[in-house]
Amino acid sequence: MLDIKDSVASRLRMIQTEALRRQPCTPHDLPAREVVIVLVDSLVAAMFPRHFGPAGLSEANTDSFVSRTLDAALQALERQIELELALAEDWTMAECIDVTAPLPRLASEIVADFAEALPRVREMLEIDIRAAFEGDPSAKSVDEVICCFPGIGALIRHRMAHELYRHGITMLARIIAESAHSQTGIDIHPGAQIGRGFFIDHGTGVVIGETAIIGQNCRLYQAVTLGAKRFEVDASGALLKNYPRHPILQDNVVVYSGATILGRITIGHDSSIGGNVWLTQNVPPHSHITQARARNDSYDEGAGI
Repeated sequence: MLDIKDSVASRLRMIQTEALRRQPCTPHDLPAREVVIVLVDSLVAAMFPRHFGPAGLSEANTDSFVSRTLDAALQALERQIELELALAEDWTMAECIDVTAPLPRLASEIVADFAEALPRVREMLEIDIRAAFEGDPSAKSVDEVICCFPGIGALIRHRMAHELYRHGITMLARIIAESAHSQTGIDIHPGAQIGRGFFIDHGTGVVIGETAIIGQNCRLYQAVTLGAKRFEVDASGALLKNYPRHPILQDNVVVYSGATILGRITIGHDSSIGGNVWLTQNVPPHSHITQARARNDSYDEGAGI
C-alpha cells in the first residue's frame, strides 16, 4: 500500500507541476474558505444576536457580545482580505484594486468601509424580512422568517458579500455566496444589485447572475433563473468578462416558479412573469406574461413570450 501511495503522490506532483508550467500560479497563500465561513457566521450573529447569538444571551450583555464578535470577525476578515490583495498583484481581473498601496493599510481601509456599511445592510435586511413576513401567509412571526426562511438566509449573506464585491474583493465575496448556495439552494452572484424589500419564496433552484439588477419590492419563487442569453467572445474566441449580460427587474416585479429570464432585458415595473415562462425580450410596465398569452393595454397579444 505504501508503494501505491508513493506512486500516486508522485503522479499527482507531476500533474501539478505541468499545470503550473502551463499557467503559473501566484506563490501567495489563498484565503481560507473555512475561516471566511466562520467569520461571516459571526457577523450574522452580531447583526442578529437574539436569533443567531449564543443561547441564553441577555439584553444586558448583548452589546458586549456584539462588540467582541465584531472585533474578532473584522480582524479575521482583514487578514483574509490581505491574502486576496496579495493574490491581486498577479490577477489582471483585479484592475479595480489599487495594489500599489501597502497591503495592510489598504485591507484595513476596506474593512473599515465594510464595517461602516453593516448598519445600512442591517436596515435593508429589516425591510427584506418584513417583505417576507407580509408576503407569505405561512409565516407566523418575524422570528420564524429570520431563523427559518432560506431566502432570508441567502439574502443576509448576499448583502454582505456584495459589499466586499463592490470593493473588488471578489474571491471572498464568492466564497460567501457559494457557502450560502450550499446551505439554501439559492445561487446569488455577489455582483448582483438587489433593492430593498426583496423576497425569495421557497427559493430552491433560484439563480441570479452577476450583472442582474433587481429593483425594490420584487419577489421571486423557486427555480427562477435570471441568466445570460449568450456569452460574447473576443477576436481570439476567449469569453469576454465584466459586461452587462443579465436581466434588469424594475420595482414591484413578481416572477413565478420555473420562469427563465435571459439576457440584458428589462422587465418593467409592476409586472408579473408567470410560471415556466421563457423570456428573452423586454417587457413594458404593468405587463402580465404567461405561457399562453401576454396582457397589457399597450402590449401586443403574444409579444415577449
